[in-house]
Amino acid sequence: MFRTAIDLFSRIFVGGLFIFSGLIKLNDPIGTKIKLEEYFEVFSSDFGSFFEWFIPLALPLGMFLIVLEVVLGVALLINYKMQVTTKILLGLMIFFTFLTFYSAYFNKVTDCGCFGDAIPLTPWQSFYKDVILMVFILHLFWYRSKYEAVFRTLPSNVIVGITTVVCLILGKYAIDHLPFIDFRPYKIADSIQLNMMAQESPKVEYTFIKNGEEVTSTNFLKADDGYEYVSSRVVNEKASTPKITDYQVIGVDGQDYTQKTFEGYKLLLVIYTADANTKYINEIKNLVDNTTAESMILTSSAEEVFENFRHEHQLAVPFYFTDATVLKAMIRSSPGIFLLKNGIVLDKWHYNDVPTSEEINQIIG
Repeated sequence: MFRTAIDLFSRIFVGGLFIFSGLIKLNDPIGTKIKLEEYFEVFSSDFGSFFEWFIPLALPLGMFLIVLEVVLGVALLINYKMQVTTKILLGLMIFFTFLTFYSAYFNKVTDCGCFGDAIPLTPWQSFYKDVILMVFILHLFWYRSKYEAVFRTLPSNVIVGITTVVCLILGKYAIDHLPFIDFRPYKIADSIQLNMMAQESPKVEYTFIKNGEEVTSTNFLKADDGYEYVSSRVVNEKASTPKITDYQVIGVDGQDYTQKTFEGYKLLLVIYTADANTKYINEIKNLVDNTTAESMILTSSAEEVFENFRHEHQLAVPFYFTDATVLKAMIRSSPGIFLLKNGIVLDKWHYNDVPTSEEINQIIG
């Protein structure tokens, strides 16, 4: 009876968590691609340059892992081919546990991306999560031959097949457009300027020793009164840290134009690098030529490289420099289009969904 309860809990807990994690990443496959590229860059530096070969494959590999995660979760819930399912689960968890431990111990990747941008985890939190999961997966693996499928073979195959197809369709849509839900601090209706400000001032808690006893205080106590300083910590670190800490716009003249993007209506064209998709570049040119909003390009390319790109496509818009990581956080599209009003995001578009100048002007009014 006890083992039956553990079996049921393990299936629901592990399966549910895998489905939840997979669906969050399915919402934003480009985010998973970016995270995998970060891992491959770290591994190429630490283990061998051959990991650089995987960087161009980050998107298909990411999609494969995302779909596999959801499918494995569904398979667990219906006891689908548990001999195979649990072996794949165990192999994945051994790999992920190593990955999160390596990231945490050597402080290599500060966010594993386990739950995308929805629930950021520190490296050690990710590792502890994987250790807990491993316990229940080992239980399922140990008793894998004891489990009977919830449904017959045909319905089980249909459920797993439909899950796979639906995941592929949803993932492809999110790649070709934008995430269904935007968890980043550049989402529609957010004020970039306000997100650059902390909600609260830092509150520091100090630890002292006096007469052999530990004393904590929000005030710095004097050594003259017998207090020996030990350590301090910010007790409201999350609330005292701005959601956006690295948004900065620099002109070709080296001046800071960040504030300029918060003044009036701005049409920002986010173009990571000069190898951006140019399929709809004519539609973008028509948009900037006819909108009443002031247009600006934000790029992370070198000046000479982007100048050539701009002239090649006759894109008569002034460009400014912003960190590539910031641009990728702003929008999962290159080019991507932002419409701001005094720093508030009115709307944003993927390059496959370029709006017309009439649509933009209608929004502006």
